[in-house]
Amino acid sequence: MAQFFRLILPVIILGVGYLGYQKLAKKEEKSIPTRPPRPPIEAQVITLKRSDYQVTLESQGLVQPHNQTSLTPQVSGRIIHISPKFESGSFFEKNDILLEIDPSDFKAAHITAEARVARSEAALAQEEARSEQALLDWNDLGYTTPPTDLVLRKPQLKEAKANVKASQAELAEAARNLERTKILAPYAGRVSERLVGLGQSITPGTSLGSIFSTDFAEIRLSLSARELAHVKLPNNPDDAPVPVTLHDALTENSPKSWQGAIVRTEGSLDEKSRKLFIIARVDDPFGLKSKSQPPLRIGQPVRAILKGGLIPQVFILPRQALHRPEQILLINPADSTLKRQDISPIWSDRENLIISDHLIEGWHLITNRISTSANGAKIKIITPEPDQANAASKNNETPPQKPQA
Repeated sequence: MAQFFRLILPVIILGVGYLGYQKLAKKEEKSIPTRPPRPPIEAQVITLKRSDYQVTLESQGLVQPHNQTSLTPQVSGRIIHISPKFESGSFFEKNDILLEIDPSDFKAAHITAEARVARSEAALAQEEARSEQALLDWNDLGYTTPPTDLVLRKPQLKEAKANVKASQAELAEAARNLERTKILAPYAGRVSERLVGLGQSITPGTSLGSIFSTDFAEIRLSLSARELAHVKLPNNPDDAPVPVTLHDALTENSPKSWQGAIVRTEGSLDEKSRKLFIIARVDDPFGLKSKSQPPLRIGQPVRAILKGGLIPQVFILPRQALHRPEQILLINPADSTLKRQDISPIWSDRENLIISDHLIEGWHLITNRISTSANGAKIKIITPEPDQANAASKNNETPPQKPQA
């Protein structure tokens, strides 16, 4: 029996091994998963076409008065009256009395000067009569030679005339000093600040306060050499002014605006910035004549926008279409393949880039971000949402409203 098990055991082992081999051989191989096909790259586009571009220039500055004056008296005295119009912020008209100085001493000086004129005129009349009488006496005495100047009292007559002129000059000076006790407004304007009070004694040169005119205000703006090439500015007095629109820069998104004009330019470039300063003028800045116009305050920062010339037949690209600095993505309409294109704008503003060459009409400009930018990649053009399509079309076909200085 033991000999039988020794014989059968190898057979059993071989049989088990054979069955295991058959089972492993018949086992199905696991299927290897295949990668699904990559979806096509989708892009929103606008079609390139040439059009004229209206250049719009932007600058900023501070509102300054046309005339600003520090009032000073020409005579000494004590202030006896201050007009309500001579208060900080008050308006006044030309020749309004802003302040009065005690005129008592000047009235007395005027009366004294009048009396001096009367005495000198009386003395002159007496000398004229004596001169005429001296001539009659000379002739009555039968002298045949002409009388001398001393005989005719000409030196005394000349002195009397000089005294009259001197007394008249003193009277005129006394009258002027009396008038100067009233401080008159040199123009229609507004008070910036008052520095003196009632009863204060002042002397010539004392600062009474500062005022400025309200007929028009001026804004000093700057333009770069690049911007000057696109606008014609008034360089001579006979040149027509250039319209300009001013917007409030003090409050963000303020709807306030004013219409003005560029009336002149400064004669030299700024040494540091190499910019040319131009002067814009706004009539009636405080809206005194036109009640519908909001007041334009002195020292207020404003943003100025003026139209320049036309750049003919250029491509107007939305700035948001930039893929990299100075690079855009295009689609060849012939085979819908991608092309990266470097650009060199001849003009730019906050919203658009202006290109004159190296682009082809009819090609498509990608306006959205895509996952790849390899040249030759296949691109599927999709239709953007209506709001996005309208915005892209507007950026590509119309000039901007808020350019970048």
